[in-house]
Amino acid sequence: MTIVAIGSIPLILVLGNSMLIPILPQMSKELGISQFQVSLVITAFSVAAAISIPILGYLSDRFSRKAIIIPALTLYGVGGLLAGIAAAWFDNAFTWIMAGRIMQGIGAAGTAPIAMALTGDLYQGSKQSKVLGLVEASNGFGKVVSPIIGSLLAILFWYASFFAFPLFCLISILLTLFFVKEKKQKKEPPPVSQYAKGLMTVFKNEGRWLFTAYLAGATCLFTLFGILFYLSDVLETTYNTDGVLKGAILAIPLLFMTTTSYITGSKIGKKMPLMKKLIVLGLFLMTFSFSTLVFFESLTPFISILVLSSIGTGLVLPCINSFITGSVSAEKRGFVTSLYGSVRFLGVAIGPPIYGALMAWSRGGMFFITAGLTLIVGLLCMLLIRVPKKETSESESADDSLFKKMQLT
Repeated sequence: MTIVAIGSIPLILVLGNSMLIPILPQMSKELGISQFQVSLVITAFSVAAAISIPILGYLSDRFSRKAIIIPALTLYGVGGLLAGIAAAWFDNAFTWIMAGRIMQGIGAAGTAPIAMALTGDLYQGSKQSKVLGLVEASNGFGKVVSPIIGSLLAILFWYASFFAFPLFCLISILLTLFFVKEKKQKKEPPPVSQYAKGLMTVFKNEGRWLFTAYLAGATCLFTLFGILFYLSDVLETTYNTDGVLKGAILAIPLLFMTTTSYITGSKIGKKMPLMKKLIVLGLFLMTFSFSTLVFFESLTPFISILVLSSIGTGLVLPCINSFITGSVSAEKRGFVTSLYGSVRFLGVAIGPPIYGALMAWSRGGMFFITAGLTLIVGLLCMLLIRVPKKETSESESADDSLFKKMQLT
């Protein structure tokens, strides 16, 4: 039940964007706003989260993970309630919806990244990698079911998804309260100056591979939400597909990503050379998929090729999660994993507006630029992430496993 509780936290996070993707075209019509404006509903959430994550990550290191997660989930639910009430009864609904989305973004900052740090606190060795794989799979599962849930709720009324957020948050809050038991801190947290100095040391010594890992994670989320935004629009405008069928089609690539994430997380253990190979393989699969998509316009072959990029994303993310979560000691883990969450959110934030602009410019150019980006990131991971051939022992502590064993230049 502890793992279920931890897994519910990123699941709630993902609903914040993915559940709204199927209703974005309808929101644009109902509110009389442009495609760019409606993309800001995703961007506002993600930018607010990206800015807030490092702050909440630091606070979770200073106090406790649960002390941040529970208020964050509460704020998340309240923001959804505000957006729903605004859509139902306010005249200037878009402004209030944006305010609610910003509140949700700030709340989201205290969810998945802190859950990753919590996993690092509670589990070690291969079990840590398995639980992190489950966390990423939960994240992916949320992406799979949320378009379907969003489409089903839209049958009632287009803004029904906003009212669903408080209910989902309440379930996660109760699970976290009753089933997550944190280890008591044995010593007082260090002063801010000492904490900052320790972080500077981490990034000075490990910054090259750490920022490369951050970039890989952000790239995966940028391309994922950009392509989903494109696919959501094309399904309505080109294929006249909406409702539950649209949600089900959007869920197909996400289902492959989730399954791959779960299998990858359960198999990698602490095998760092294997993790690096899977990261590079995943990014090259994404490159192949995106560079090939430009030649397919029929829906079935398009989705079939798109699935390859989803499998690539499912290979990359659990390995990146395991690298980053095991890279630093517990007292700094909240900030480092939260900063990773922040750059992931930035990837989500810029995906829809950039893809919206690329769609207006050139469909082929959009796919080739995406393929070029994933190729460059794959090469950077190949060159800058260097690991020893010796495998990490199962019995090594989380504080001493990856951080001290990374052999980097």
